[in-house]
Amino acid sequence: MITKRIIPCLDVKAGRVVKGVNFEGLSDVSSPVELGKYYSDNGADELVFYDITASSDGRRLFTDILTEVASKIFIPLTVGGGINSLDDFDRVLKCGADKVSVNSGAIKNPNLIEEAAKRYGDQCVVLSVDVKRVAGKFTVFAKGGRENTGIDALEWIKAGAERGAGEIVLNSIDTDGVKRGFDLEMLRAVSEIVSVPVIASGGAGKIDDFITLFRELPKVDAGLAASIFHFGEVKINELKEALYRNGIPTRRKI
Repeated sequence: MITKRIIPCLDVKAGRVVKGVNFEGLSDVSSPVELGKYYSDNGADELVFYDITASSDGRRLFTDILTEVASKIFIPLTVGGGINSLDDFDRVLKCGADKVSVNSGAIKNPNLIEEAAKRYGDQCVVLSVDVKRVAGKFTVFAKGGRENTGIDALEWIKAGAERGAGEIVLNSIDTDGVKRGFDLEMLRAVSEIVSVPVIASGGAGKIDDFITLFRELPKVDAGLAASIFHFGEVKINELKEALYRNGIPTRRKI
């Protein structure tokens, strides 16, 4: 069985890591540089860095902080926020990112996925999708969950993978920050229609939530979380030990 990845997420606003509930009520957490180095040193498999207001503010991603984070860590780094062009891909990769996450920029220009995949390779392109139930339908939201696009999420994700996205990050707005478990229904629906890796995001509150995720949905490749790691509610090394004891393989420090 392929090892499952554990990925902390840094939601960065005005140079600080923040966290909210259902994408709202953001509160200050820490320095992204300090937190990124901590996770790199303490068992995280990868790190995700989102400049969460770049798209809604209509500006470019903060590259000075990104460059400093990249220089301090020794694990793969995925970066997103305000990615609207191949120039943005190029700029972020030159700052030290290994993969680039597109969300609102791909909604505005779906060809960006294909163009980036051709230039940089599928493995570099991550399609991040913020999804909320609207009238019983999985619906795509843009601009950090602020704008209802009306797009059917399953159709959008399937098309994104076909265009060349090498990985899908599924962010459930319904479960974000609630800490009652991952959105298994939404994740199951997505993992059944794509063959590329799917990363679960939104809802983790305890170690058992990760065990349930990987047991119930073996096709899901990784679990992503923020606040439970940021506030020390779950330690990554303890999480990986618990997964190992439950027959779920991860990369562990021996």
